[in-house]
Amino acid sequence: MTARTATVSRKTNETQIEVSVSLDCTSGSGQAQNIDISTGIGFLDHVLIPPIFFPHGQTNRILQMYHALAKHSGMSLIMKCQGDLWIDDHHTADKIHIQDSAIALGTAFKQALGEIKGIRRYGTGFAPLDEVCNHSLVVGPLVAEHSFSKALSRAVIDICSRPYCVTELGLKREKIGDLSTEMIPHIFHSFAVAAGVTLHVDVLRGENDHHRSESAFKALALAIKQAIEQTGGNEIPSTKGVL
Repeated sequence: MTARTATVSRKTNETQIEVSVSLDCTSGSGQAQNIDISTGIGFLDHVLIPPIFFPHGQTNRILQMYHALAKHSGMSLIMKCQGDLWIDDHHTADKIHIQDSAIALGTAFKQALGEIKGIRRYGTGFAPLDEVCNHSLVVGPLVAEHSFSKALSRAVIDICSRPYCVTELGLKREKIGDLSTEMIPHIFHSFAVAAGVTLHVDVLRGENDHHRSESAFKALALAIKQAIEQTGGNEIPSTKGVL
């Protein structure tokens, strides 16, 4: 079976990005999953480096998103970004690194997938995420953290060569760490257009914008994992016979 891998370099006047992906690193595949991400934006990398490495509240939690996307989709992902982070709020970490990194990731994903055949094509993912209250709950002699609500997101993907994206994230804060929340939908949109997929991402509930965003990325990861699953055949998954 042909390995589904790709490496993409994207260079602009403002950034230099290299992305390598391998789609078949799920548990039991025999392929080790390798995730190594450096975008220069803490929160984005967090959803791209395990959160255990970053103390609660650090802006580096941005690293979670891409890590979560790779980890839960079963992909290996190597992403290295270099560029000017000090232009202005909309043209740095937010616009340049985030948007361009998402474009590079989508392009690598599309190249690694190759011709759309022998896969499930459609994928749906639901991802809950605990939101833990900062207060302790005392029950008799026991003291425990009290979970007061959960974030829940749904993502639906169609690998169809017809780029389209709709997001309803319901984010209220201006920033999560050093990332403007208005840029988070751009990640999904840029990925969808570059990958050639139709994508719907909705956050169904949750109070904390960090958890809402992280849940959304995990839901997308689960949807991708399902959609790229190989069926064992070689058929094009369309009644038209072409995608």
